[in-house]
Amino acid sequence: MIDDRIQRLTQEHVEIVPYDPRWRLLFAREQSHLIASLPSDLVGRIEHVGSTAVPGLAAKPIVDMLVEVRDLEASKIRIAPVLEAEGYDYIWRPTYGDDGPPWYAWFIKRDVSGERTHHIHMVEPHFPQWDAILFRDYLRAHPEVAAEYAALKRDLAASFPHDRVAYTRGKTEFVTRITDLARGGS
Repeated sequence: MIDDRIQRLTQEHVEIVPYDPRWRLLFAREQSHLIASLPSDLVGRIEHVGSTAVPGLAAKPIVDMLVEVRDLEASKIRIAPVLEAEGYDYIWRPTYGDDGPPWYAWFIKRDVSGERTHHIHMVEPHFPQWDAILFRDYLRAHPEVAAEYAALKRDLAASFPHDRVAYTRGKTEFVTRITDLARGGS
């Protein structure tokens, strides 16, 4: 049953759309909702990451959010049931590959038509997902690199319209290279 759900999620349509300035508002609303709904002793910072966080960048119309949790095991007990009761999809997801630790909590929020609107990645403060902030900030500061990334994403979406895994893997080398540059690498 879980494998079927994961397979369905990975085969949902990939579409890249022009930048929408409302994405900032969608982030702010969801951030406020999470702050009001979740245990404050467990949740820390909440960041808008991914392409929707870069003004002018074409993206999948899904707001990516990083939510710091102090204890992932506690989030299974104290957060997952709250968000699942509100209709979010919940997946205990590996950080690398298909089945390797470290694991983290991933939630998908959908609109009334069933389309994804938000991806909420809950991770502890030391997890590698926080590198997404370096990537986001680099793209914000370098519009020419953001344009190159948009072109790559459009090509991948055209090549893999129903394979989110292949689409994501196709971006990995680019994201790694830019994140390394953002760290001051060469």
